[in-house]
Amino acid sequence: MHSYRIRTATPDDLDAARRVMLDIVYRDFGTGYVPRWHADIIDPAAAYLNGARHTLLVAVDESDGAVVATAALDSRGPAHPPNPPWLAARYPSGETAQLRRVYVRSEHRRNGLARRLVHALLDFAVADGGYRAVYLHTDPGWWAPSRSGGRWGRSSAMSGRRPGAVRESSTSRSPWGRGALTFMEMIII
Repeated sequence: MHSYRIRTATPDDLDAARRVMLDIVYRDFGTGYVPRWHADIIDPAAAYLNGARHTLLVAVDESDGAVVATAALDSRGPAHPPNPPWLAARYPSGETAQLRRVYVRSEHRRNGLARRLVHALLDFAVADGGYRAVYLHTDPGWWAPSRSGGRWGRSSAMSGRRPGAVRESSTSRSPWGRGALTFMEMIII
C-alpha cells in the first residue's frame, strides 16, 4: 500500500504536476490540450503560485517522491462566455473559490487522494476568509458509479464538511454541447 503526502506545490513540482494534468486531459478526457480551457496547465506558476488567494496542491507518493495527483483553487468564478450568464453572475470572481484540476493518476485512484486534496482546498478557502462560496463544475459523464454503489465526487468529498455544507448541486445544459453541466456550491459561513 502506498503512503502519500499532500502539500502545497513548489516551483520544483511544476513539471511533474503539469505532466499529471496533461496526461489526464489527453488520456482520460480525450480532449487533449485546449488553450482556452487549459492555459493554467501550461503556466501553473502564474495561475496558482503567484497569488495569495490561489494554490496548487500535489499528492506525492512517499515511496518514490513522484507527484501522482493535483488539485488547485483560484478566485476566478466561471466566466461568461462560455458559461451561461446566470452562472457567472451567481459565482462572481473574488467571492468564489473555484476548485480546479483535481486529477489523480489512474494507478493511484481509490486511495482517497481526491477527497484529501479537496478537503485541503476547502481548508485553504476557509482560512482565506474572503470567499463566500466554493464552486466546482465537471462533466457528469466523467462521474461513474463507485464499487460501493455510490457516486464519485461531491457526495464523498463534500458531505459533512465544516464550517459550510453543500447547499446545492444542480445540472443544466452544457454550453459546449456535450450533455449536462453539473456544479456544486458550498457556502462558507
